[in-house]
Amino acid sequence: MKILKNLKNIFSKKEKEQVDIYDKGLEKTRKNFTSKLNNLILKYKNIDDDFFEELEDVLIMADIGVNTVMEFVDKLKSRVVKEHIVDTADLKEIIVDEMFIIYVQNSIIVNKIKENEDGPTVLLFVGVNGVGKTTTIGKLAYQFKQKGKKVLLIAGDTFRAGAIEQLKEWANRTSSDIVYKENADPASVVFDGLQKAKEENYDMVLIDTAGRLQNKVNLMKELEKINKVIEQNIPGAPHETLLVIDATTGQNGISQATNFNSITKITGIVLTKLDGTAKGGIVLAIKENTNIPVKYIGLGEKETDLQVFDIETYIYGLFRDFNE
Repeated sequence: MKILKNLKNIFSKKEKEQVDIYDKGLEKTRKNFTSKLNNLILKYKNIDDDFFEELEDVLIMADIGVNTVMEFVDKLKSRVVKEHIVDTADLKEIIVDEMFIIYVQNSIIVNKIKENEDGPTVLLFVGVNGVGKTTTIGKLAYQFKQKGKKVLLIAGDTFRAGAIEQLKEWANRTSSDIVYKENADPASVVFDGLQKAKEENYDMVLIDTAGRLQNKVNLMKELEKINKVIEQNIPGAPHETLLVIDATTGQNGISQATNFNSITKITGIVLTKLDGTAKGGIVLAIKENTNIPVKYIGLGEKETDLQVFDIETYIYGLFRDFNE
């Protein structure tokens, strides 16, 4: 396929490590997804309604999402008519092409962290318990430290047993500093942390928060208070509010994104444990349903396996085995 060959050719040696991480991390999805697509194209020589019906099933099983799939298949049908396509094999490149279009949607995708040019950059992390929020903070702290940044962690989840200890462990592992206070008002801990960040000239401030989405009213009040404290201390902050979602939870991740976005403005999504699911299409579903960009994806246990999300590398990792 020409589009996949083109993608392969544009990856420089510098990017090869990232491509390899995507390649390995998307293996479960690729084996499940592209093998079914290949089998479907072998089964149907000519394009008909039965082919499209089975294609819908394959895409939905990859967790791309029903609404996204319906729109996607409608676009394929339209192109089949417009471009007079009759052979299913000729749809391969169009399928990949339309996957790009679903994610990009004629907009400029910004996957880099917005950094503060005047003082500390503040990243606020939200998400339900158990999605890998604290681990994500630790991995990002490691990556920022590798770039020579001065990093401060703030333990804003002050009541969950083990939350502070887990963050302290990551601070120790990454040689980052940490501000914490057990059983305290989260906003007061954030205030203390930001004071320290300004006085001691930290580059990056990573704030953990509670994930009690089932108690939505209390969580909303807590996040409103935290956001107010952040803005008062560092105007224009938080520079990013990142929602952490466990990819293995599938479509439930979309409802989490919708719920959290109604509580506080989410600027980006971190999709963890993508290597642990055969349904990696959730990346496309989340963007299509929420219009919030995925900024990082977790593709393994190592600190370097948390990768800045790149749609081209993702598509290549997903369709590498999509035979010519």
